Amino acid sequence: MKITDLKSAPEKPNPHNVSVRMLYDNENAQAVHIELKPGESLKKHITPVDVFFYVLEGNGAVEIGDEQVRVSRDMIIESPAKIPHRLLNPGDGTFRVLVVKAPRQKDKTRML
Repeated sequence: MKITDLKSAPEKPNPHNVSVRMLYDNENAQAVHIELKPGESLKKHITPVDVFFYVLEGNGAVEIGDEQVRVSRDMIIESPAKIPHRLLNPGDGTFRVLVVKAPRQKDKTRML
């Protein structure tokens, strides 16, 4: 059995310059923890695989394609492969999201 504690997972450098921690990474899937402080957001990007976002804490926004919706704790948002997307925290509290990619991507994410 392997257990990963969020606090022990090192922050991963990323082009978004936000807190990203890899929690799970094997040949079939990946799970990443993203924490956005007030005013932070991801840059719009395209992922070559399907992704879903599970909101762990706070309120924020998810933009997929031309649609942007407000989301909050305990919501799951599906993001299809090859569609531009990003997460945003326009609020005044912490916005924490678990991002799951399945299958694990083999091609790189494309920044827009």
